[in-house]
Amino acid sequence: MTDGRSDEPDAAAAFRRYVDAVVLHGQATADAVGLHATDLYALGVLAADGRLTCGELAERTGLTTGAATRLVDRMERAGLVRRTADGADRRRVLVEPVPGALPDLDAVLDPVRAELAEVFAGFDARELAVLAEYFARAAPAFRRASQQVRGRSAARRRRPASGQASPG
Repeated sequence: MTDGRSDEPDAAAAFRRYVDAVVLHGQATADAVGLHATDLYALGVLAADGRLTCGELAERTGLTTGAATRLVDRMERAGLVRRTADGADRRRVLVEPVPGALPDLDAVLDPVRAELAEVFAGFDARELAVLAEYFARAAPAFRRASQQVRGRSAARRRRPASGQASPG
């Protein structure tokens, strides 16, 4: 059964619209606080995971190490993060949010919180538990799938174009 807009089943089409809406909301949130979406995402990663090296931040955000370094440089110039020496290994440099410098997202997130509260109000406790379990399982699944997509993309970029001789 289809929704008339595509050949995908209703659940697949609904999921695609959901993911698109989440991405759109992330961009709108970043715009509202005057940040690039990648910067806001990286700040969220640092807030959730704590101090990280540039390499760890690159891995968690899906950026190359060079792009992560430029990201940290930009956020450091903006006063959002700082680089600090690792107390256990002074050769390691860690990136951490500057206390009090992160944008206040509460007002920006109020509309989505209110909208989702209405959505969740339509579910009973058992259904909410299923949703919570879905989110807990889906987040790492998305991360693993993202790594697979990036790996395949990198492999395609390394292959010579058809008709070209491989370097050798």
